[in-house]
Amino acid sequence: METVDISIFSLGLVFLLLAVPVGMSVYYRLNMTGAMLFSVLRMSLQLFLIGIFLKYLFLWNNPFINAAWLIVMILVAVFSAIKGSSMKAKKVLVPIFISFSAATFLILLYINVFVIRLDMVFDARYLIVLGGMLLGNSLRGNIVGIDSFYRSIRKDSKRYLYSLSLGASHHEAYLPYLKESVQLALKPTVASMATMGIVALPGMMTGAILGGASPDVAIKYQIMIMIAILVSTILSVLLTIVLTLKVCFTGYGTLREDIFEK
Repeated sequence: METVDISIFSLGLVFLLLAVPVGMSVYYRLNMTGAMLFSVLRMSLQLFLIGIFLKYLFLWNNPFINAAWLIVMILVAVFSAIKGSSMKAKKVLVPIFISFSAATFLILLYINVFVIRLDMVFDARYLIVLGGMLLGNSLRGNIVGIDSFYRSIRKDSKRYLYSLSLGASHHEAYLPYLKESVQLALKPTVASMATMGIVALPGMMTGAILGGASPDVAIKYQIMIMIAILVSTILSVLLTIVLTLKVCFTGYGTLREDIFEK
C-alpha cells in the first residue's frame, strides 16, 4: 500500500494551523510571532530543497557522493554544536569533528553491515536517512553535554581548583563534571525510550508504517534506531569532551578562558 500523497493545496491547509500559535502569541504578547513564522518558512524552504537534492542523490546512489554528503551533514552538525556551546570554533572544531565522524560512521557501518546486511554499505537510502537521525539526536546531546561540562567547571572554578590543590589528578578533578554532563545529555533520549510505544508512537515507526511497511517491520527498525541513537549520543559526547581536553585546559589542568566566545 502506497503512502497517500498530499497536494500543494492540502499542504496549504496545514499552514492554516499556524493561526493558533500566532493568535496565542499576539493575545498573550509572547513576542514569538516573527520567530515562529521565520522558522516555519526556513524549515519549509530547506526541506523542499533537500527533497529535490535527495531525489537525485537516491537516483545516482554513488557511494562516494553519499559519503561526501554525510560528511557535509556532520560538518553542519559540528558547527551547530559549537554555536550552541558558546565556544570558539577554531579551538574545538577539529576534535568535535573527529568525535562526530567516529560515532556516526562506526554506528552506521555496524548497522548496515551486520544488522541490515546491505550489499552496498554506502547505500543512500540507509546511509543518509539513518545518518541524519543519528546526527540530529547526537547534536542535541552534544550541545547539552559540552556546554554543561565547560560552563560547570568555569562556574565552579574555586571548587575545581581546590580539588587540584589537594593533589587530585586532572582526571579526578573533572570526572564529577563529566558524569553530570553526560547524564544531562542522555536524559531526553533515555526518557523518550522509556515511554515509547505507550505515550507516543515514534517518528521512524510512524514514517515506516505510512510508507507502507508492516507494523512488525516498523517496530524492528524503531528499536534499532533508538539503540543506535543512544550509543551514538553517549559515544559522541564522551569523545567530544575527552578530545577537547587538551585544547581547553592548560598543562596544569586549569581551564583556558580563551576557548569561550565573549
